[in-house]
Amino acid sequence: MSLLQYSPPVDYAAQTIAVKDFLNTFKTIQSSSEAAATEALQDLNIDEGRTSDEYDFMDDADEMDGANTRGASRRQIPKLKYMQILQDVANREKSHLQIDLDDLEIFEKSRPEGDDLKLVQSIEKNAHHYVDLFSQAIDELMPRPTKDITYKDDVLDIIMSQRERRNEATEAAFEADMETDAGGLPMFPAELTRRYTLNFKPVTPSGSSSDRDSKALAVRNVRGEHLGNLITVRGITTRVSDVKPAIQINAYTCDRCGCEVFQPVTTKQFMPFTECISEECKKNNSKGQLFLSTRASKFTPFQEVKIQEMADQVPVGHIPRTLTINCHGALTRQMNPGDVVDIGGIFLPTPYTGFRAIRAGLLTDTYLEAHHITQHKKSYNDMGMDRITLHKIEQHQRSGNMYEYLSRSIAPEIYGHLDVKKALLLLLIGGVTKEMGDGMHIRGDINICLMGDPGVAKSQLLRYITKVAPRGVYTTGRGSSGVGLTAAVMRDPVTDEMVLEGGALVLADNGICCIDEFDKMEDADRTAIHEVMEQQTISISKAGITTTLNARTSILAAANPLYGRYNPRVSPVENINLPAALLSRFDVMFLLLDTPSREGDEELANHVTYVHMHNKHPESEDAGVMFTPHEVRQYIAKARTFRPIVPSNVSDYMVGAYVAMRKRQKVDESKKRQFSHVTPRTLLGIVRLSQALARLRFSDQVVREDVDEALRLIEVSKASLYNDGEQGADNTPSSKIYNLIRSMKESGAAAIGDGEQGELSMRRIRERVLARGFTEDNLTMTIDEYADMNLWQVTGNGTRLLFTEVDSDMDM
Repeated sequence: MSLLQYSPPVDYAAQTIAVKDFLNTFKTIQSSSEAAATEALQDLNIDEGRTSDEYDFMDDADEMDGANTRGASRRQIPKLKYMQILQDVANREKSHLQIDLDDLEIFEKSRPEGDDLKLVQSIEKNAHHYVDLFSQAIDELMPRPTKDITYKDDVLDIIMSQRERRNEATEAAFEADMETDAGGLPMFPAELTRRYTLNFKPVTPSGSSSDRDSKALAVRNVRGEHLGNLITVRGITTRVSDVKPAIQINAYTCDRCGCEVFQPVTTKQFMPFTECISEECKKNNSKGQLFLSTRASKFTPFQEVKIQEMADQVPVGHIPRTLTINCHGALTRQMNPGDVVDIGGIFLPTPYTGFRAIRAGLLTDTYLEAHHITQHKKSYNDMGMDRITLHKIEQHQRSGNMYEYLSRSIAPEIYGHLDVKKALLLLLIGGVTKEMGDGMHIRGDINICLMGDPGVAKSQLLRYITKVAPRGVYTTGRGSSGVGLTAAVMRDPVTDEMVLEGGALVLADNGICCIDEFDKMEDADRTAIHEVMEQQTISISKAGITTTLNARTSILAAANPLYGRYNPRVSPVENINLPAALLSRFDVMFLLLDTPSREGDEELANHVTYVHMHNKHPESEDAGVMFTPHEVRQYIAKARTFRPIVPSNVSDYMVGAYVAMRKRQKVDESKKRQFSHVTPRTLLGIVRLSQALARLRFSDQVVREDVDEALRLIEVSKASLYNDGEQGADNTPSSKIYNLIRSMKESGAAAIGDGEQGELSMRRIRERVLARGFTEDNLTMTIDEYADMNLWQVTGNGTRLLFTEVDSDMDM
């Protein structure tokens, strides 16, 4: 049975003409008249050396940049967008050419109504064919180089030059023979002479028509109907292979006639040529043998990536599905494990090869040929602050309360834990990592441990931090092994080589790794974290692979006490049940206890019920300004650009505070208060917290107030370990404020001048007390109450507080 040939209702000749017209005439700004174009460009500058493929002249940020650099470069009418890119390709300054379908859609709308070829829809339905169509049009429009490019000659240039001279000689020798005309001589394949890779950028949702859904698809929503289509898929990168050269054109040389033979390769497997196919060998029937010419062959970078669908896209009871992504050329090395990406590409089938083909039978594998990659959560270095967020931050930064505003913006649905949120904010900002000249590395990332009773929102805080951080990995103690946290040695199915696959700590490089149920990890697995928390590297020596991986990550751990809930009848060491070598690596450790309190329980219940009723946190009068996670991320990105230093006077003050903490530790040991982890690492923790606070202020210098706040956070985290464990302690606000002021005197945190004995600054006392959640009335009542007891007296018109008791009577 034979079928009639089907002629598709697509006029490819007309579309080719339209494509050439688009490449020839499209501009980034289209105006009705030259005067209007000149007026629109008065505040714009175009840098001739700009390397971006797209000139978005309508962007406000570019307008601001152009206004700021007015006069630095000469004004000029914008050049043709794609012709300028083609000129850069001809000059060998670029090798990647991206066709934006938004531009093509604008071009089609500007054409006459009766001349609608529906190019965008055709490309989305049959993208692979239109890659060839655009490439052929570009080959015809490619301009001559405007610069000297002879210094960039490669093997292909030499072969082409030799072929041209050989053709000229052949034409002269066989001038009368029409069969051996130059037109019959073998030519170079177009794929070999192209010095660019062509990709399509899919239509953005804002630029798409109403009858087409251009949102990113989940992996499980990619169906058979999408085969051959240009689609966008969203997922998280799980595995990235090494970049390998993939053969695109195989070149051979004949041992008889000396001709070069080129074989285009479009599949995973191919059969190499063995006999020469040139006209001379066919005419003489010499059957010349072909030898592979590797240097004359053309290779393209190739990388295979596995993406997995997002957790919120997986239905209940299902496991996440994966999709293979093939990246070529400039799209390689654009993704790392753990990245959340939108990948636009062509969904194609591919047959199984080798032994897998025998087992697969009639089944066919599928993959996505990448054309465009969009990163969702950029790293801090790649992130820019938009104009609206910048204006909002500048507006509220003058108040000096950004520290409070940002900390309250962290997980606002969770009630209380303000000091914990402040510490988590500093963890997101981090300190300054130091690289010494001799290779010494001093980490700047902050590690925090949250130890507490069940139901105090530890896991929710960890989840929120994972959401805010550009690179955050969440894992649990029981669900993670030592290999899963560090790295595993696996066999790569593509190259069949033993490769390292990074675990959670490697995926969180330059980010935050949140480990829940930290206390339930096996001791052997927990020891794998020791090197990461201080040296920030992972040393591997297994399966013939000896290497060191980077794990420059902050550790945020959450754990329960030994008995599930904190037992006040035993010591803090027995409750925490973590080795001292691990505890000393945490800069701050909070103990979050669920202590019954009528007032606190009522406020907590009201907060929780409000969140459930309104799906948002209650608006508190003292909460101030709330920032979204995106705004917090942008503020942190700006803060991390500063590298504050510690001046000498602040350094001396920091040393004195550390010595006082060590002295207090000695007193605690004499009282058999066993849990006291003041080590030299504590001093480094104070430095990191102080630098993070300076970064928060957009400052290049640490001040004394930063050190005071760092000491306060450490004292608050340690004070919770004792206050709730002591039986019969006076927990009235006056007693707590008195103990706080007394601890400030012992540490010298509020000393005036040279630290005159017993004299403290009322301003610093008030800041510390109010930061702990007490009111101004509580402080005034405490001052008056203990002044009546003759324990201290207020001097200097209410600006100083002088202790009257002797040091030997301080411990009560």
